[in-house]
Amino acid sequence: MESLRTFKDIEVKLVGAIEQPYEVAVASARTCYSGKGIIFPTDVSSNEKMVALRDKIASSTMEAGHLTTRQHAHFVFALSGVSRQFIWSFLHSHPFYNSEQVSQRYVKVKPGNFLTPPLEGRALEIYQETIGAQTADYENLIRVLKNPIATEYYDRFKSRKKYADKWDGSVDKRCYEVARYVLGIGTTAYLYHTVSALTLLRYAKLCDLFETPEEQKHVIRKMLDCVKAVDPLFEKEIPDPLPLDKTVEYELLTQFKKSSQNSRESFIREFDERLEGKTSKLINYTMGAEELLANAFRTTAGLIRSEMSDEKALELLLDPKYNAMLADTLNSGTVEKISQLFHHVHFTFQKKISHTADSQDQRHRAVLASRPILMCHYRGKPDYITPYGINHYPEALELYTRSMERTFESVNQLLDLGVKEEYAYYLLPNALSIRMVSTGDLHGYQHKWKMRSCYNAQEEIFRATIDEITQVKSLFPKIAQHLKAPCYLRQRAGVTPYCPEGDRYCGLPVWKYEIDQYHRKSI
Repeated sequence: MESLRTFKDIEVKLVGAIEQPYEVAVASARTCYSGKGIIFPTDVSSNEKMVALRDKIASSTMEAGHLTTRQHAHFVFALSGVSRQFIWSFLHSHPFYNSEQVSQRYVKVKPGNFLTPPLEGRALEIYQETIGAQTADYENLIRVLKNPIATEYYDRFKSRKKYADKWDGSVDKRCYEVARYVLGIGTTAYLYHTVSALTLLRYAKLCDLFETPEEQKHVIRKMLDCVKAVDPLFEKEIPDPLPLDKTVEYELLTQFKKSSQNSRESFIREFDERLEGKTSKLINYTMGAEELLANAFRTTAGLIRSEMSDEKALELLLDPKYNAMLADTLNSGTVEKISQLFHHVHFTFQKKISHTADSQDQRHRAVLASRPILMCHYRGKPDYITPYGINHYPEALELYTRSMERTFESVNQLLDLGVKEEYAYYLLPNALSIRMVSTGDLHGYQHKWKMRSCYNAQEEIFRATIDEITQVKSLFPKIAQHLKAPCYLRQRAGVTPYCPEGDRYCGLPVWKYEIDQYHRKSI
């Protein structure tokens, strides 16, 4: 076993920041009421009288909840050694951040890249043994999957077989994507993470929330220390943490402790039955969505129905042939007036995907979800997603099933020894089932469905996307007519090459397919 990676080994570095964040907030607040033009940060501390006014304004705007002034300053952190669970449950559980993190799909996980909480004795032995077993299972799955996935890959890209030395790396990446499901969510990652001063202050306020509080508190303290080192005045803004017992989560925990195993079993059974075999099921939507969009378009254009029919309005809005913005890779529609009309239409889905798939799915921050508190869902039994690439190959499936059973048993052993849930749950596999309800508007979903209907998208999210588009199409065929992969949108808009992925081209003419023809194997 490699040397243990503990909370103390987590590294947090500030690699970029707006200067004088505290004074920028005050200067921007004063500018709102300035009859003399812009107030600059240097102006707010020019003398003793200005300093007193500065602190008064900072305090009063914070107390009153006038918080936009704290969004001007941003901080870019480089984080290393944090767990995937912490990233999923805290850093990426809201829309106000930007991250670029190492991918488990495209980068092989090295042995020892696993966070170890403060455990002792038999608990530590079980924990380390399980990490070792998961790592071995990961390596073995890569080995077992290599030949069949290579065969499938070179059957599709026949010309590449002659240059296998160049393209074998692409096969390896597809093996990593599937094999990672057996790794624990305590596997570590490194990433760039950028937040505003306001978001960082919220982190400080809520660092005691569920799932990984010790890791959260440790990382957030380091982030705050980094910022205070470049601006000691930032200390004035940092709030006291909100105690866990003052949160709704605490009330849920109280009820959870009173609930029986049978009630959690009933919840899981009821939730899964409502899915009716789908990965994602449409459970609510905007009534009359097509007419609503057409009316909104006419309102923006100052037209009446006799001047523009619903059909023509929807064609101009939704067909990339007329609205090239739909094929724009820069997503310029986020600031374009006509594209704002899509915010009027909403969809809500009930879905079940793995922890690792949801870690990617949640990056679509315009589509928000009610993700679970794990201890309220955990029932002590293997509960996981099996990717197509495993189900398709018997040897891989046998290995995978054994790995899942052993991992869940190890988690139960730790819990029986009295180990905290937050520590034991680091061992839960990437394959862990996550059940949620997600809601977004058509603007957010258009971007998500465009990206995730691509054949290069993560397999589970791809299947959920096809589920979602198909259900929308059954209700609103005009809205869904052009909800397809980027290559289709670009072809329709007359943009070449149709596929924007370059060497990552999937090898299939997907731009010719109808949505009910979108079927994928393991690659």
